[in-house]
Amino acid sequence: MRNLAKVLVIDDDPNILELVKLYGEREGFEIIGINHGDLVLSAFNQENPDVVILDIMLPGKDGLTLCMDLRRIRMVPIIMLTAKGEEADRVLGLEMGADDYVSKPFSPRELVARIKAVLRRTKTLEAMENVNIKYPGLEIIADMRKVIVAGEEIDVTPKEFELLYYLSQNPLRVFSRENLLSVVWGYDYFGDKRTVDVHMRRLRKKLDPLSHEYLTTVWGVGYQFTAPTKVRNVVYD
Repeated sequence: MRNLAKVLVIDDDPNILELVKLYGEREGFEIIGINHGDLVLSAFNQENPDVVILDIMLPGKDGLTLCMDLRRIRMVPIIMLTAKGEEADRVLGLEMGADDYVSKPFSPRELVARIKAVLRRTKTLEAMENVNIKYPGLEIIADMRKVIVAGEEIDVTPKEFELLYYLSQNPLRVFSRENLLSVVWGYDYFGDKRTVDVHMRRLRKKLDPLSHEYLTTVWGVGYQFTAPTKVRNVVYD
């Protein structure tokens, strides 16, 4: 990662682009603004950003489509901008691969804090992910951030990978949603517990038919990675 983090901001509102640029540059980020959905992919490939801030409503390609397109190119953290109160948009954004979301109108200081949080989390995971994990039918290759199911690689977002990797490192241990938000999203994550549920739902779909064997919901508590051996002791957080 560069010493000067590069942030690609995609929004058709010039006031938002100017505001994010002002506050972002104060914090030492390099801010590149894009105001049209059809310009995003070329800018993404050319600029190679460390973080993407992506509005859903855009002229040309919409933000949800772009989120999926960017995920196919590279696993860069994506923070989605959604309209205030539009829960459906937030859930859709997470399901399409966004790592976080900010509701409009937003505080530029809050947005900067979230950018810092995803950068810190990415840097920490890059430093710690050096142990490959292998279970029957499932392999997680840490340094390449790959997940292999039944011999075939599956597409996972950065947060899906981090969530699965962390759970699989702690088999049989039950984690609450708050625990997982703290570890995977960071202590300064601003979102709510439903974020974990959305990512777990996506992971289960991608791991199918192994999902019921490995990812268990502990009702009233949270989630657990269940190794394919008999469970004898369970540690609750």
